[in-house]
Amino acid sequence: MSDSPTTSDVLVIGGGPAGYTCALYAARAGFSVQVLEKLAPGGQMATTDVIDNYPGFPQGVTGFDLAEKMKQSAERFGVQTKLTEVVGVSLAGDVKEVRTKKETLRARAVVLATGASPRELGLPEENSLRGRGVSYCATCDGMFYRGQTVCVVGGGNTAAADALYLARLCEKVYLIHRRNQLRASKVYRDALEGVENVEILWNSTVSAILHEDTVTGVAVLNKHTGETTSLPCSGVFVAVGTVPESGLFKDQVETDEAGYVLADETTQTSLPGVYAIGDLRKKPLRQVVTAAADGAVAARCIEEYLAL
Repeated sequence: MSDSPTTSDVLVIGGGPAGYTCALYAARAGFSVQVLEKLAPGGQMATTDVIDNYPGFPQGVTGFDLAEKMKQSAERFGVQTKLTEVVGVSLAGDVKEVRTKKETLRARAVVLATGASPRELGLPEENSLRGRGVSYCATCDGMFYRGQTVCVVGGGNTAAADALYLARLCEKVYLIHRRNQLRASKVYRDALEGVENVEILWNSTVSAILHEDTVTGVAVLNKHTGETTSLPCSGVFVAVGTVPESGLFKDQVETDEAGYVLADETTQTSLPGVYAIGDLRKKPLRQVVTAAADGAVAARCIEEYLAL
């Protein structure tokens, strides 16, 4: 551990679209900024084959390419990227400390941009088929299944919203839910009743994903009868929730019951000088464009905070 911690104006924990947008804006405002990323720039975005709904790319862009462009944009203005894993934080006080495996870093403002991961079904075929028929984002990937048959797995608001969205693109949508009623809000339940190409399979779970090179269907287990049936489809959209990456600091900033950091539209958390942006923040929509918007807002608020 370093005996002389490095001090920056701003430390951003997480190198996704939210983190790099914040870093870019803060650096352009004249602050010294470091981005700490444990794997590679982009976060979940970097694992997406094609992003078609981010403005400015009429032919779409790969998640990896967009991540690199965001990183390069920020570094053009002096942002320093460190590929390192954060193992601890002390966020109270005027100067915050962030500990990695190799050193302790200090900053007057810290931005939490560690994101959230989709909760998986836990099936052995699931991870290898991601991007080849398995998706966790209907608004990201739905267009690739236009005119085809797909399945949505889940019963909450996200699953219902995904089914409604996909019904406008796909020939047939199966909504597979493990209970006998949806957890989704009444407005979603009512909307689904009027959609002819959505069929709900109650008391059912996906026991296997059928595939060749890509998804060809799912095996559906009825929990009441014990019967398993094969359901042909081209895509499986998993909507059983997400898991926020908030473990390092959930005891220092306020979170909701699921672990998402509570921060309003200013992105300010319950601690002065600490901001939460992107998928980590409790919010109604998690997309690349909303993550980037959070980053810009946070940088502006940091500028005001550091001027005090």
